[in-house]
Amino acid sequence: MAATQFEAVDARRCFPCWDEPALKAAFQITLDVPLELTALSNMPILKEKLNGDIKTVYFEESPMMSTYLVAVVVGSFDSVEETTADGIRVRVYCPPGKSDNGKFALHVAVKALELYTRYFSVPYPLPKLDMVAVPEFAGGAMENYGLIIYRENDMLHDELQSTAAKKQRITVVAMHEVAHQWFGNLVTMEWWTHLWLNEGFATWVSYMATDNLFPEWKVWTQFLQYTASGLHMDSLEKSHPIEVEIIHARAVLEIFDAISYEKGSAVIQMLQSYLGDAIFQKSLSSYMKRYAWKNAKTEDLWSVLTEESGVEVTNLMETWTKQKGYPLISVNLNGHILAFEQSQFLLSGLAGEGLWIVPITLCLGSYERQKKFLLKTRCGEIDISDLFNSPSDCLGLSEENDPEKFKEHFWIKINIYQSGFYRVKYEDKLATQLIKAIESNYVSAPDKFGILDDTHALCQAGKQSLSSLLTLMGVYRKDIDYTVVSNLIEVCYNIVKVYYDAFPDSVDYLRQYFINILRPSAERLGWESVSGEPHLNVLLRGEISMALASFGDEKTHEDAIRRFKSLLMDRNTPLLSADTKRAAYIAVMRKTTVASRNYFESLLSIYREADTVQEKERILRHLAASPDPDIVMEVLNFLASDEVRDQDIIYGFRGISLEGREAAWKWLKDHWDFILNKYGTGLLFTNFLTDIIALFSSNEKADEVEAFFANRTTLAFAMNLKQSIEQVRIKARWVQNIKQEESLPELIKQLAIKG
Repeated sequence: MAATQFEAVDARRCFPCWDEPALKAAFQITLDVPLELTALSNMPILKEKLNGDIKTVYFEESPMMSTYLVAVVVGSFDSVEETTADGIRVRVYCPPGKSDNGKFALHVAVKALELYTRYFSVPYPLPKLDMVAVPEFAGGAMENYGLIIYRENDMLHDELQSTAAKKQRITVVAMHEVAHQWFGNLVTMEWWTHLWLNEGFATWVSYMATDNLFPEWKVWTQFLQYTASGLHMDSLEKSHPIEVEIIHARAVLEIFDAISYEKGSAVIQMLQSYLGDAIFQKSLSSYMKRYAWKNAKTEDLWSVLTEESGVEVTNLMETWTKQKGYPLISVNLNGHILAFEQSQFLLSGLAGEGLWIVPITLCLGSYERQKKFLLKTRCGEIDISDLFNSPSDCLGLSEENDPEKFKEHFWIKINIYQSGFYRVKYEDKLATQLIKAIESNYVSAPDKFGILDDTHALCQAGKQSLSSLLTLMGVYRKDIDYTVVSNLIEVCYNIVKVYYDAFPDSVDYLRQYFINILRPSAERLGWESVSGEPHLNVLLRGEISMALASFGDEKTHEDAIRRFKSLLMDRNTPLLSADTKRAAYIAVMRKTTVASRNYFESLLSIYREADTVQEKERILRHLAASPDPDIVMEVLNFLASDEVRDQDIIYGFRGISLEGREAAWKWLKDHWDFILNKYGTGLLFTNFLTDIIALFSSNEKADEVEAFFANRTTLAFAMNLKQSIEQVRIKARWVQNIKQEESLPELIKQLAIKG
């Protein structure tokens, strides 16, 4: 097979061109290919000529498009196809014998074309849309005009082998790539500085479309999990603005990151929430029509939104796109006056200088008592006495009529439904009332998510104690919302990583406390799926079982190993579903050492026998979970061998155990030249840095990393390296803060014993 990938600046390696997004042209592609192979390009085939074993394939001339969107694929495929109501032929190309695995992505793509045609009020302009699964691909997918290319893992859906999480990812990725046919391909960024116009909007609209197709998935609540990584990256001193000046072409790849995607989509959602759905949709339709087949910059979009809404969007949004970072909003209540102060939030704990125009939303005691305003200055106040005595509240509570009952239900939540890209710090009294509101289940799932996520970040930055965070986490033990519990699990993982370095002797008590918090949900869900159960239950079962296996819960390990043994006897055993296999793989690798490696060998056998990319990916994600550094080193060598596709090595990095991090760092240094030669410095490469370096939590290790890369850094990864080192130093500072809480080990021991 042959497949092209020209974004960002590689079309020039294939044919002579001015390889810049603003210089659009019409393309006429002709290919000479072996007779038995299928040839694909952006446009339909015009004609073919045979010449012995070779055929010349002529494609129709394309409309005006940028060079990075030109694409060619040649290979042997099976395919499935449908035609939309507008007569667009959609075809999905799969490896031979796998066409059934393309049917779900085909269904999603057809629905996406129909939905976006209505939403943007602009029809899809090409006569066909092809989607192709390729076996080696650095990114997840690429939106070439009329010829979208995917990793096999991100397009092929197997009813037996695909997890609920993978089905959801396939949906969101397909929605994202089809959205690019409008946002990116029809209207293209003027220069790479405006990459976020492509990626932020395609991301935001992919969630909108997924919610339309599968409302029961509640993806807008899950969207908060996605944008949390944008909040994390943008709280680094080495972050960058959404609109970042690109001078050297090779530096473009570094901004395909959480700022362009996660932050970009989050500030779009914040703006849409502020302006309202109807005005926002109308504005996007006008924008599409005005700039169709042309190029646009961020200011052009703001101009259209300003015209349609009557709101001065440019001034509002430039504070979010032209400067890095975001605000922490500190909140105090004095009588009926709510006071706000904004300051740039940095995980380093230092004070930043940024100032934003912040869309503040708040509610008091219920979601029917709401207020919103723009905070344009460093400090601001708002009188909320009208909310104290609002007659519109369904609870019928007011401070005047029933002061005791009102006091019981009194709580204030800032940033309702987490629609704004900022964090909130409440004075102690307001924070205490919010905890009571969570316990009484008055607070929505998005807001429960936000309260925990903000507290976690404040703790990392040294603005709150770990003991207060642990107390808050205990309040969530009865929660059943997937996104809320999933975030709780993520916070558990992060705390273990730093506590391991602060108080290693009591880390097992910490893990036991987290096991106690998660066990009620695990017992409610069990190991076996239930026919017809909600999609979100299936997702949660997988995540909780993995967490319990990671934290060493003995009952989970016993169940997992028993089920793994059943899998060894019968690859289709009903005792392990696709969604719970990963928990079993973690459990068996946590029991694996050089002296006891039978399970490891068995897992490698399953990998070698597997005929689905889904199963191979699942195994690779946890092979490095062993507590034995020698096994971790062996796994890393296996990942870099010819037995593993180049693109798949990154799955293995994400599962490296804490005990194996020194071995991983040694492996990276020892194999540096090999890594550069085999993997280059493209999209895959950043994972070698971010996933291995970020495992550490000491300034000594950060110094060692800086020394190693002193004469090895290039433009292609300079920013990613600085961000990775900064994150190590942030965790080192967090470790020191934790050590100062001398009573922590005893508190955690008591929490663990209490159950």
